[in-house]
Amino acid sequence: MGDVEVQGYAAQDSSGHLSPFLFTRRATGPKDVAFKISYCGICHSDLHQIRDEWGGSIYPMVPGHELVGVVTEVGAEVTRFKLGDHVGVGCMVSSCGECDACEKKVEQYCSRTIWTYNCLDAQGKPTYGGYSTLMVADEKFVLRIPDNLPLDGAAPLLCAGVTVYSPMCHFGMTEKGKHFGVVGLGGLGHMAVKFGKAFGMEVTVISTSPRKKSEAIDILGADHFLVSTDGDAMKKATKSIDYIIDTVSAVHRLEPLLNLLTVNGKLVLVGIPEKPLQVHPKAVINGRRFVGGSLIGGIEETQKMLDFCAEKNITSIIEKIPVDYVNTAMERLAKSDVKYRFVIDLDTLYSLI
Repeated sequence: MGDVEVQGYAAQDSSGHLSPFLFTRRATGPKDVAFKISYCGICHSDLHQIRDEWGGSIYPMVPGHELVGVVTEVGAEVTRFKLGDHVGVGCMVSSCGECDACEKKVEQYCSRTIWTYNCLDAQGKPTYGGYSTLMVADEKFVLRIPDNLPLDGAAPLLCAGVTVYSPMCHFGMTEKGKHFGVVGLGGLGHMAVKFGKAFGMEVTVISTSPRKKSEAIDILGADHFLVSTDGDAMKKATKSIDYIIDTVSAVHRLEPLLNLLTVNGKLVLVGIPEKPLQVHPKAVINGRRFVGGSLIGGIEETQKMLDFCAEKNITSIIEKIPVDYVNTAMERLAKSDVKYRFVIDLDTLYSLI
């Protein structure tokens, strides 16, 4: 069989406007899994890249790296998947398999990682993401979605979920009874709250917006809410939190957050502001505090995260949209007007074909 024609939605230039786009995916090879895409989450990085806000955008661009669906075809050498399985693809579709990062099973740090979209594949052709009807990917980079997880609510786990789960596990931020802080209550932040509670920790949401207190405590089950612009409240909470995940992508001060940490406390950054953040050495030296960072997660740990979510009945809180609403969704996302992740129903794309 030859290449397969696929319908998608693409940005043609840095205006970021998305419109119908016809392209081809490769025929299913011996080690490939092909699946009909049912849902795809909208990540804030999609917005940055369709508008070329990070530079290096390749047009036309079909975004989307939180795609899930149902297997329609498997290659002759595929052993882990069969027709009808629920599967997904996250941020990566390939890596070199030989470097230090790949040997440590953190393929996201491989210098030859091939990203799901806005990248060039091994043949030098652009990769296209999940705002489309069909995906073909190497079995090694296909993830099994447990049967008890709804596909729509599971889609954002492939980026938003693993982006906070991975550093929580790697840096030991999973100890039952410890005090865990989450900065920012968006797509990533709300997943961090859910994981923190599932690990049995005491969870505090730290936000600039007092209006988010109700949703943090009443909807997500956080134990406390701290307004970061309230100097008295922040001072009172000094040295009270063991671990903090900072999901904010806007420029902000780190010293007030570091002051919340206990001795040996850890602050891990997963948001990427447009400008560098600054830290005075005294803020980390005083208390032997740690500042680190983390990017998404490897394939193995992403699968572990999905299995953990199935065990704990964790999914993302989503707003499901038809594909022709996607440009409006992007405008709302730019204003942080979503609780907490837009997910595109790709069946609505089939109806437009």
